[in-house]
Amino acid sequence: MHVPDGFINVPVSVATGAVAAGAVAVSLRGARRELDERTAPLAGLVAAFVFAVQMLNFPVAAGTSGHLLGGALAAILVGPYTGVLCVSVVLLMQGILFADGGLTALGVNITDMAVVTTVVAYALFRGLVKVLPRTRGSVTAASFVAALVSVPAAALAFTAMYALGGTTDIPIGKVLAAMVGVHVLIGVGEAVITAATVGAVLAVRPDLVYGARGLSAPLKLRVGGELVDAAPRETGPRETAAAGPVAAAGPVAARSTRAFWATGLVTALILAGFVSFYASSSPDGLEKVAADQGIDEKTEPHHTDGSPLAGYGVKDIADGRVSGGLAGVIGVGVTVAAGSGVFWAVRRRRGSQESGHAGRSGQAPAGSA
Repeated sequence: MHVPDGFINVPVSVATGAVAAGAVAVSLRGARRELDERTAPLAGLVAAFVFAVQMLNFPVAAGTSGHLLGGALAAILVGPYTGVLCVSVVLLMQGILFADGGLTALGVNITDMAVVTTVVAYALFRGLVKVLPRTRGSVTAASFVAALVSVPAAALAFTAMYALGGTTDIPIGKVLAAMVGVHVLIGVGEAVITAATVGAVLAVRPDLVYGARGLSAPLKLRVGGELVDAAPRETGPRETAAAGPVAAAGPVAARSTRAFWATGLVTALILAGFVSFYASSSPDGLEKVAADQGIDEKTEPHHTDGSPLAGYGVKDIADGRVSGGLAGVIGVGVTVAAGSGVFWAVRRRRGSQESGHAGRSGQAPAGSA
């Protein structure tokens, strides 16, 4: 659903740019509360994984394909504020390096694909996990529904923006019906990918799923024939001083994320570098609707059409498999580097603020010896 330059007029593009900039600024502040020593590196990995899976277009109808948007997946794995930043980093890399999504339409794309999908998905997800049983299966089911709804919600948001600033005179009712109809089908694919990924992470590292925090039931002990809550695990001062606040939270939290991070990165590289060759070549939902309804009549050339990676291929490499695979690998590497840099800076900013606050109050920062 990457909107190219020319679909939306300048005033609405500027307005959505302001909305996107405000959302990113708010998310930078909110992400400080979501990220810690373990999750900050993982957020960069989530961005790279979203980039990789977005290259895997899947068929949804005759002559139409869809791909992951990623807002629901990112929000559930690393938090809603961090999720907005993850998808925004992906969209920025795609627009600059791969000529995918217009640069003047970057505000439109961030507002639609990063902000709307994340807010809608995470709000619905939180509502569902509050009423469903407190199990991993419930988290996975809630992920499926949240992702399913987030895609037609993004289609509705695009239709609203097109109604305000569309550059072609197309009846908005026709645009709405076409966009929502095809993106409901794409939402099913989004839901399957999101639920499968969340379920897989829950199976191996449930402590790393942001949306599953606080859902585990307290350990019960039978005392005198009655079930009572077990006392929380205590950590001695020597262990706390040596291992820091993560170890103090318990043995699960103390587990290293390095193996998980490496496995996730290798998976993203395989998806982008190899599996992407077998993705559907049919136009995605927005491209199909734009061509059928005449929305693309005033599409403008992309500002980076001549870049070495434009169109997800490496310039001057004739072999399509090698060209596309290498472009995918480069994209994953650049995205994980850019995302990790952003989230490391956000985490460092949080640590500086905590240290400054502790210094003013005369107390040692949390987790210090």
